[in-house]
Formats: sequence, C-alpha cells, structure tokens
Amino acid sequence: MNTTAIPLPRRSLASRPNVLKRLPHFVTLMKPRVMALALFTAFVGLIVAPTRLDPLHGFIAILAIAAGAGAAGALNMWYDADIDAVMARTAMRPIPRGKVSKVEALVFGLVLGVFAVTALALATNRAAAALLACTILFYVAVYTAWLKRSTSQNIVIGGAAGALPPVIGWAAATGQTALEPLALFLIIFLWTPAHFWALALNRADDYARAGVPMLPVVAGRAATTRQIVIYSVLLVLASELPWVLGFAGVIYGVIAAVCSAPFLLFAHQLNKSTGADRRAAHRLFLFSIFYLFALFAALLIDHGGRLNSSAPSPRTDHNIGWVNSDALPRVARSGSHLVKLSTREV
Repeated sequence: MNTTAIPLPRRSLASRPNVLKRLPHFVTLMKPRVMALALFTAFVGLIVAPTRLDPLHGFIAILAIAAGAGAAGALNMWYDADIDAVMARTAMRPIPRGKVSKVEALVFGLVLGVFAVTALALATNRAAAALLACTILFYVAVYTAWLKRSTSQNIVIGGAAGALPPVIGWAAATGQTALEPLALFLIIFLWTPAHFWALALNRADDYARAGVPMLPVVAGRAATTRQIVIYSVLLVLASELPWVLGFAGVIYGVIAAVCSAPFLLFAHQLNKSTGADRRAAHRLFLFSIFYLFALFAALLIDHGGRLNSSAPSPRTDHNIGWVNSDALPRVARSGSHLVKLSTREV
C-alpha cells in the first residue's frame, strides 16, 4: 500500500503575521508627539546642568528618558482602552482599533519601562533612574488609574509627572537635583492646566460621554476659563524664575516676556468668549505648545546648547541634594526645533 504522505500547503509569507507592519501601532502606543515634549525638556535640563556629561552617556540618558515617557504612554493607553473607545478624540488609537491587544500593550509598556530605568541607571546614576521610575509610576498609577476618573483636579495634580523630565535630565548630569530644575518643573506644572483645559473646553462632550470628570464637565465653561486665567498669570510669573535665579540671562528673560504677553492675551480672550466660540480655546491650546517650547529653546540658546563643560562627569551615584548654580555655562548658540503636538495624543 502506497503510504506516501500528501504534502501540506505551505503558508505564504503574505499570510504570516508581519511584525514590521505592526511596528507603527506600537510606536503610536508611546504617544510619540507627547514623548517629544518630555524628551525636549529633559534634554534642556541635561544641557543647562552645571556638570559635564560625555556625549555617549548623554545620548543614552535622553534615549532612556524618551523610552520611559513612551512606556508611560503605552501603559496609559492600556488602562484607558475602555474610555478611549468611546471618545472621538482617542477612538483611532491602536487598542480601540484592534491593532494592538491590551495584553500586548501592557507587556510592551512594562518591558519598555524596565529597559528605560535600567539603561538610565547604568549610563548615569541611580538618582536619575529613581526619578524616572517614580515619574512612570506616578503617571500610570496616580494620574491614569486614580485621579483621571475621580477628580476634576486630575490634570493639576497629574501634571507633576509631565513636569519632571527636566529634573531627570539635570539629575542624569549631576546625580542630584537643585533649585534650578525645580524652577523648570514649576513652569511645566503651571503650564499644564491652562494647556489641557483649553483642549478640554472643546472636548467636554467627549469627556462627559466617557465619564471623565474634567473641569469643563464638572464646573462648566465659565469656571474653567477663570481657572485658566489664574494659572496663566502664575505661569507667566514662574517663567521668569530662571532669569531671577541667575541661571538664565537676558536672552531668555526677553523671550519669556515677549511670549508671555500673547499667552495672557489669549487667556483673557478665552475668558471673555462665549460657549459658541471654539476658536478662542483652540488658539490658546495651540499657542501654549509654542510657548513652552519657546521657553525651553530660549534656555538652550542662553546656555549655548553644549553637552560639555569643564566640570567632571558624575559616573558615581549620589544622594539627591543641592548644587551650586554659579558654574553654569553662558555661551550663546542657537537651540532646538519646535515640535507640533497632535490633539489625539495629548
């Protein structure tokens, strides 16, 4: 009896899962445009620090911080998949579209986070790595899992996570933190409510449908625009802190003042606008992106945009403490490019 086996049809290459085709969806999980904000502010924190970090370790540090921001974004999308699916602003994200599963997003975020923290610890010091780990945990556990769905102050408190990258960059270079990076932290912290509430005003129905208690949903438009004005005034005052503290010069002070004037004007116009006018909120939202990048680009210009200085590189671990700002470099040179953020990724 002929028992010759019948060959089974081979799967064509086209029918096999193509990992490369799915890579863009995993990149989207990391919220790349928002990640650019964290990367840029961390880079500025590293540049303006008074201690030299050699280019290789500086590159690894920035890469690790970017990966940490991406991990936080992926874990945020994993946890928020249910509300992302019902909001028009987020319905096209990879998980609601079925391009990436929740399990894949969770594993990807955890692996990326562990890699980021480990790489930063090995390339720089444990202080910077600990700050990065705390930032990821705060964003995912405190903001995403708790504050976002429980209080209208979610953006205010949760904004601390987005304000930490320049502190991490400074710590990567020095092994310590100081008054100077905390001033940069304060600028981003006060910027966040005005920025996000300007977006939320035109997305209030979306947030209400998803059950997210954003301030415009809970308190209404009038109360929200008043809060935006208050935070805008505080932000403008805080924006001059680098100059007041002496680690930024005239270039920064002038740019901050020039950019602050239209920011206050747009906030005032929004406060005076009616609910039917969506342009005022959108205008402030867009300008707020430019404003923050302009401030940090001005710091780069003021400090010459150099990774190297005469101070030694801190390759050993240190306790978090205070450092002297007198050794900051003052060489003028042009800085970075602005990055445009998409409202679907904020």
